[in-house]
Amino acid sequence: MNIENFIHAMPKVELHVHLEGAIRPETLLQLARRNHVALPADNLADLKAWYIFRDFPHFAEVYQTLSKCIRTPEDIEFITREFLIGQAEQNIRHSEATFTALTHYRNCGITFDEQIAAINRAREWGERELNTSLLMIFDIPREFAPPEEALQLAQWLSSHRPQGVAALGLGGYEVDFPVEKYRAAFEWAQQAGYTTVLHAGETAGPASIWSALQLGRSVRIGHGVRCLEDPHLVQHLRERQIPLEVCPTSNVCLRVVKDLASHPLPQLLAENLYVTINSDDPPMFNTTLTDEFILVTQQFGFTREDLEHFVLNALRASLLSPERKSVLEKDFVEQFQRLV
Repeated sequence: MNIENFIHAMPKVELHVHLEGAIRPETLLQLARRNHVALPADNLADLKAWYIFRDFPHFAEVYQTLSKCIRTPEDIEFITREFLIGQAEQNIRHSEATFTALTHYRNCGITFDEQIAAINRAREWGERELNTSLLMIFDIPREFAPPEEALQLAQWLSSHRPQGVAALGLGGYEVDFPVEKYRAAFEWAQQAGYTTVLHAGETAGPASIWSALQLGRSVRIGHGVRCLEDPHLVQHLRERQIPLEVCPTSNVCLRVVKDLASHPLPQLLAENLYVTINSDDPPMFNTTLTDEFILVTQQFGFTREDLEHFVLNALRASLLSPERKSVLEKDFVEQFQRLV
């Protein structure tokens, strides 16, 4: 079996993917027609062309359009089911998806309870019908959530303990929106025993990662590729084996790096850092998790053993229970051995 076929067939885990950002053009067209929302294109071919990443303002426009097409709990269940179908098609056995519940509460008044109930209906269906599991990270969108709304979300999570939500996150543009701004929300969640998973080291440098670790107590770092600018931070990440959720194509599209050849992935590995591979907002960057593995393998010459290491890193860094991780790891290792 050649390496590309191996990548397609191997079991996978994805830790950094946005549920709204994973809405495929086909799904968006159905949502828009259902909710009578005008799109820049009214047929699939033109809509796919509109989806293709151009620059950050266009990326923001697409993301905002996606959000406006989500109007009801049924829409949330629909996009979650469609997401799980796409993950299962890639043999992604477990995903941890970031979801911006605050946006849908603000836009359409869909309560947090209604949102998680819709997601959980889809989650249960995905496990039963597709053999793929899902945990959610409800995030604070930096540019759009004032601290009081972030605290409201943290308080709801703490008081309701909703099934399927494994962590509180922080996403969006780091510059001018430091972790300190949302410190109260993270402290509230942490006091209630919640895990936190923050984006950092993408649009800002090492100071953002330090804040995510020290103030946000983030157990993983979403992106984190700019850690290499601070040798002391690299040492800290290495000693504690704090997982980095690396998203190569996203980094190229959002101009974190010039091109894939310039990506710091090999340097991260040379520093013995804990690396996982992820897709971020896959259809918006014209990629999938499978594509990410193929691209980095072609670019950097990774072997089957390297790929297995990435997958098991992601599984071990997941927020699943130790018992579930153990079962999946045994299953994954057996699958790897059968792929000859």
